[in-house]
Amino acid sequence: MGALGRLIRTTAFKLSLVYLVVFSGLTLFLTAYITNNTAELLDSQISDTIDSEINSLSDQYERGGLRQLVSAVDLRSRRPGASLYLVADSSGRTVVGNVADPPLSILGLSDGDTTSVTYQRLDGDASRRYEAIVRVFGLPGGFKLLVGRDISEIGQLRSLIFEASRYAIIVIVVTGFVSWFFVGRSVLKRVENMAETSRRLMSGDLTHRLAVKGSNDEFDNLALSLNEMLDRIEALMTGLQEVSDNIAHDLKTPLNRLRGRLEETLRRGGEVEDYREAITSAMEEADNLIRIFDALLKIARMEAGSSGDSFEPLDAADILDEIVELYEPVVEDVGGRLALETTRPLPLSGNRTLLSQALSNLIDNAIKYGRSEGEKGPSIALTGAIEGDDLCLTVTDDGPGIAEADRQKALSRFGRLDAARSRQGSGLGLSLVAAVAHLHGGRVTLGDAGPGLKVSLRLPIQRASKAPV
Repeated sequence: MGALGRLIRTTAFKLSLVYLVVFSGLTLFLTAYITNNTAELLDSQISDTIDSEINSLSDQYERGGLRQLVSAVDLRSRRPGASLYLVADSSGRTVVGNVADPPLSILGLSDGDTTSVTYQRLDGDASRRYEAIVRVFGLPGGFKLLVGRDISEIGQLRSLIFEASRYAIIVIVVTGFVSWFFVGRSVLKRVENMAETSRRLMSGDLTHRLAVKGSNDEFDNLALSLNEMLDRIEALMTGLQEVSDNIAHDLKTPLNRLRGRLEETLRRGGEVEDYREAITSAMEEADNLIRIFDALLKIARMEAGSSGDSFEPLDAADILDEIVELYEPVVEDVGGRLALETTRPLPLSGNRTLLSQALSNLIDNAIKYGRSEGEKGPSIALTGAIEGDDLCLTVTDDGPGIAEADRQKALSRFGRLDAARSRQGSGLGLSLVAAVAHLHGGRVTLGDAGPGLKVSLRLPIQRASKAPV
């Protein structure tokens, strides 16, 4: 009873009940409408038939009198069909016709009156009565002429229609309940599966997903959308866990170093200059930690699409010019070379500050890691071009590059490779670039420059202008 009770409470049952009532009512209405209109049409045809018979017999009477009328009625009475004929004398006895024992009350009707009667056929079962519509006319000498039409078929037709309607309603009801039972069970099962998956997810197991049958119905569309949302949530939770682990690992060292220096200064004591130097060093470490946390916060906001920075139509070529103007002296100071190659225009909708910061991070990385040991300085190329539907901003260096197996790690937060741990940095540069690309609806790709590293910031061309929420 519990399962049946749940089925009855489902929306599928309520909708099925509504459909059953509507279709049953519609069936009854159509049955009544068809029956009434069919009966009216048949009554009209019967009246027309009787009028035609009467006009024909009138012509016979006018041409040959009673004798020819009797002869014509006798001839027509012998034909098979639903027409009724009768000529009776003044006492009501049958002279000729195909009606047995007509009621005297009918023969007493006024000329031209139409009425419905029951009668017996001369060649039929004596115990069976039939229905007919008749019209009676008086003739000279007290004779009566009766012309009519059997309507038993109309009654049978009405019974047949009502019988068919009754069976149709029964079939609709049975089919409706069977359909509701199986459809309701299927819907209820899928809803229960969703509820069970939700309970598992709430318990902390984010690996479960809603079942997709492949029928492309509403439940499949809902399941696909929710599964995409769950994939995103799981990725965010995994990223949060990784960030927490990385913070615990990468920020623990500077915090311990900061505390150790202060503790050493307190232990040793000393002059004012010693304390001043310790405080200055501690402030530098604190500023470095603040920059790391600010970068983490900005990355998190951009990945969530809520950085608070507005978008505007831009020409990326202008941003590249500014980057070259800013960094060309810096690269030359370390003995390197910065080259620019771009097409114009490079239209997109974005945030100038964030794009400039992303390109600056790429140039900084190229300066730090884009040269081998012993070389004078890096050779850096900055290019901008349109490739298909993408606007591609690329920074290329001639350093050792990054192995393909390590590229995904390099884009993650605190993703510092072993070769880079000996140099100052937090491992957030490429992660920030990836976050800027994500905010602009694009992506970052790492490739080989042969030799060196090729980092491309691929953004959609003429992205619709909007401000992130």
